[in-house]
Amino acid sequence: MIAVVGCGNLNRQDDGAGPEVIRALRAGGLEGHDVKLLDAGTDGMAVMFAARGCTSLVLVDAARTGVEPGAIYEVPGHELARPYTPGLNLHDFRWDAALHAGRKIFGAAFPEDVTVFLIEAKQLDLGIGLSPNVAAATLSVARRIERIVAERRTDRPG
Repeated sequence: MIAVVGCGNLNRQDDGAGPEVIRALRAGGLEGHDVKLLDAGTDGMAVMFAARGCTSLVLVDAARTGVEPGAIYEVPGHELARPYTPGLNLHDFRWDAALHAGRKIFGAAFPEDVTVFLIEAKQLDLGIGLSPNVAAATLSVARRIERIVAERRTDRPG
């Protein structure tokens, strides 16, 4: 099973890039018996539980690094996993902490094969809709994920 999880808040403009990729993949018919798609919103716990028992995990989220909006980063998950630093509540338990915690809690039942796509955001203010460069990037990421899923399907023994 391959889990593809989009993270982000649709009410914060370009932060909705992850959920938009999931929408595009659903519209393209990617979801099936061996692929599950999840719009996790901002729920890191959902990421951790969605990945449990899967062979591969693909995450998509917006980023703000200061480069050109719509830039796409494809990063191995182990590069971004980090321990959770407790705050006043679990609302700040993000996907990067979920990668670390999932490995610790679920062990071999958590996928080793984790890929994270980060799409550079232009606007993260309150509002609905993606900026043009980010919208174009979500379609590029969706096509790349379709290729990854096709590769993973052909890598499986018979």
